[in-house]
Amino acid sequence: MDARTKGTLLWGVVGALAFLVLAQGYLLISGDRVPYAALFGVAAVVFVAAAATARVAAGRAP
Repeated sequence: MDARTKGTLLWGVVGALAFLVLAQGYLLISGDRVPYAALFGVAAVVFVAAAATARVAAGRAP
């Protein structure tokens, strides 16, 4: 695996984990009950979006 792909995937992981931390904080404060499947589904979407954004941004960076 080349460095660009590894960096892209790591940015996706960072985005997904950041979403999960923020969601957990919201759930602790609000007391709402949200199914874990929904949270992990949104985290997967955030992973793909963050990885795609990192890939595009890496191509434009000098």
